Amino acid sequence: MRLLRSSPPIKADGQREKILLVQTSFLGDVVLTTPLIAEIKRRFPQAHLSVLCKAQVQGLLENNRAIDEVLAYDKAGTQRGLAALWEKARDLRQHEFTIAISPHKSFRTALLLFLAGIPCRIGFRQSAGWFLYHYRADRITSRHDVERNLSILAALGIDPSKCQRDLQLETDTAARQSVALAFQTCGIQRNGDQLLFGLSPGSVWPMKRWHLEGYAQVIRDLKKAYACEVLLFGGSEDRDTVAKLQQLTGSLGVDLVGRFDLRELPAAIDWCDLFICNDTGPMHVAVARGVPVVAIFCATTPSLGFYPYSSKAIVVEKDLHCRPCSPHGGLRCPLGTEDCIRLIHPGHVLEAVRELLRARDRVCSPGEDAHRPRFMTY
Repeated sequence: MRLLRSSPPIKADGQREKILLVQTSFLGDVVLTTPLIAEIKRRFPQAHLSVLCKAQVQGLLENNRAIDEVLAYDKAGTQRGLAALWEKARDLRQHEFTIAISPHKSFRTALLLFLAGIPCRIGFRQSAGWFLYHYRADRITSRHDVERNLSILAALGIDPSKCQRDLQLETDTAARQSVALAFQTCGIQRNGDQLLFGLSPGSVWPMKRWHLEGYAQVIRDLKKAYACEVLLFGGSEDRDTVAKLQQLTGSLGVDLVGRFDLRELPAAIDWCDLFICNDTGPMHVAVARGVPVVAIFCATTPSLGFYPYSSKAIVVEKDLHCRPCSPHGGLRCPLGTEDCIRLIHPGHVLEAVRELLRARDRVCSPGEDAHRPRFMTY
């Protein structure tokens, strides 16, 4: 069976096309797919665009004006397994999609779209299920993930270098009002004389988490150096991490763990003058909302293509030959030293904070890449 075709059968404006974009990976991956979503809608404004994502991140996309419909796939929960995969394919078949685009490289995604019988399927040559796609583009690993995602459009004859690259997360009135009420309950107000620092110390991957003693010292130093509040962000899985951090600092931070769902998170991060975090999804949310970011990279490296995609960001990292030890950072240090965590000092992070605060109102000069952060490598 030969699936590969020479030219995509899609009209210039996408009229009468029903496009399905699939991104069922983690929170950060979904945020980094938003430029691709926006570009598809910009190029094919008359098409009906649906996005299939994990049920846990559905709320993050519901305010995206480029998307006509958000579909949820609980692939790790109630829709896990082959029987559920077949059932999901049957459901997608009923939508009568004409085109499927998948920057997600898993075999399961390719098989799902094949079983759904979507007549025009576009994926990467590097996908585990490459042979199930009609059109394939090259995914260049040396580029940032935003650019890798956009490169899939080359299969439609679109030059990725001419695509818009800004991350896009939108908020609605209800989310903004809910966040404002939550901050009011915590005694937090927007005050021109007071800085609000956001801090997100958690991560699914232990080797991405900078040590809590370091975060605690940063909080103490921020409180000494500035008239400020430090807002501690995290999901319910970060409750113990933030509780330990509060113990270390004598509760100098404002505990916001579990207060905001993903629909509200962008609106909550909007309140921050600066956001300090590990290499995690909230880092990309802050970038999408235009908030300056200090990103602490421990086991992972920017070369993997997931660094903060903004010139208003600084990556703090330790130069070690063993980094990265795995694509996600891993569950434990293979060498048993945790040097990538231990050797980043609070002073390094504070230096990045000071630098970003000095440059808050700086505008990119002509020719400067607005998506390239600074790197403080020690």
